[in-house]
Amino acid sequence: MRCGPSVRESAKVIKMSIKTNIESIQSTLSHGCRLVAVSKTHPAALVQEAYDAGQRVFGENKVQEMVSKYEVLPKDIEWHLIGHLQTNKVKYIAEWVGLIHSVDSAKLAEEIDKQGKKVGRVIPCLLQVHIAKEETKFGFDREELLEFLADFKLSNVEIRGLMGMATLTDDQDQIRREFRQLHDLFDEIGNMKELSMGMSSDYKIAMEEGSTLVRIGTAIFGRR
Repeated sequence: MRCGPSVRESAKVIKMSIKTNIESIQSTLSHGCRLVAVSKTHPAALVQEAYDAGQRVFGENKVQEMVSKYEVLPKDIEWHLIGHLQTNKVKYIAEWVGLIHSVDSAKLAEEIDKQGKKVGRVIPCLLQVHIAKEETKFGFDREELLEFLADFKLSNVEIRGLMGMATLTDDQDQIRREFRQLHDLFDEIGNMKELSMGMSSDYKIAMEEGSTLVRIGTAIFGRR
């Protein structure tokens, strides 16, 4: 009596599901908006499945996990560090990280600049802005951000734009207000390329409010 799918059949279902999920999300993206597939806590094998489906940009929360995947996966992957970054971990990714979304202090930016000088490259970064009502979120407030940019003199850090996370709530009006607030700040500063906002639960609202990078994990890989 057969009780369930074989390991090979289960792997095939996962592969088809990831490919279908990526294609489905890609079909909804607005012009100029890119998908960052958030692969945190998922094994390298599933990242490879997404890569085989055509995805090239992946986001990780933790440096150690991103480094371990970088070492075994194709080198044309563009790795984005999207989680809170400690200054003592910058050196491990400075040579190859594609984009750091979560620069939330001048101290961290200075360390990225220091490590960039050591490896001879300018490291692309986004400044994380605190827009949520939750105190647990990291990021600059408006005044800190403008002051930081006014004094910015780091030669090995390229500020490409802003990143923010909306409050975890079912109130879509609140989510929209928070994304709009970030987009207004993005426009006010000007001369920026990327606005990273929106996850699996709210990325469509984020796109409507001008996001250029959406960070989606659950809708691609399933729950962890």
